[in-house]
Amino acid sequence: MVCFLRGAESYARERKYSLKSRIAEGSFAIINCMSMHNRWLLRHIIFAIFLTISIPSFAQTSTQKNVQTNYQVWISANTVSRVSKKWDVLADFHIRRNEFLNEPGFYFVRFGAQYWLKDNITVALGYAHMWNAPEFEDWKTFSNENRIYQQFQFSHKLNKTSLLFRLRNEQRKIQIMQADTFSGNYRNTDRVRILVSVNFPVFRKPNAPELLIANEVLMNFGKDVVYNTFDQNRSTIALKGKINARWSYDVGYMLVFQQKPPGTDYLVNHTLRLFFYGFFNFRKSKIDSENIQQISGEE
Repeated sequence: MVCFLRGAESYARERKYSLKSRIAEGSFAIINCMSMHNRWLLRHIIFAIFLTISIPSFAQTSTQKNVQTNYQVWISANTVSRVSKKWDVLADFHIRRNEFLNEPGFYFVRFGAQYWLKDNITVALGYAHMWNAPEFEDWKTFSNENRIYQQFQFSHKLNKTSLLFRLRNEQRKIQIMQADTFSGNYRNTDRVRILVSVNFPVFRKPNAPELLIANEVLMNFGKDVVYNTFDQNRSTIALKGKINARWSYDVGYMLVFQQKPPGTDYLVNHTLRLFFYGFFNFRKSKIDSENIQQISGEE
């Protein structure tokens, strides 16, 4: 970290770099301070960070945009249950409310199986279901969404800083609603999600909460995707801490910028986020839950 700070300061004095350029130089300075182990993966993570930063700017090219601003509360419980040396069972439950707490947003459940390739690399496969609140005020019927997902996750510890990269692919089958009822048709999409997060201590006390910073970009693909290849970008800043040996939490702010299927309709969601993370070990031989980094439980 000292090497990174000195390198970034030196480059900033010598050249009038843009903010992104300074961050890039500092990021690669971190990598140069490391051993050869995991350098290849970390370089790709740095590339993904700038991909997630850059993509939303390309999505904002429409000359006529209808932008709606929402204020939301998002609460979730995300659990990892270790059942063998290599296998976990994943289970999440989410509630999001609009207009702070006044209106329903969605209810969401997700299940999956996770396999450990290495101590810091996992792959997962699972199923999820969402109940979406009606889009219009005079509608009362929730729409349904089914999805299958595949996931790759890589974590790395650099001194007291924890880095995480997650790639998730989702096959979504979304009900199309007409006149407050299911039309009988579905919107089928394949959505790719790239998340990069970092958390590090900001207080001197050993058990004090850490600062969590994360960004995730979501992209749509498929024959039913016409105008919104860019789906949304989620930027998060939060405090992450422990409740006890099994449970931890993060609480903070999430900014969601989303493009709707028509292409000219956008949502800007200011979200209060409260996520809980549980780890349960059903093995006879107990392991340290510090190695479990299931920190990204967004729907």
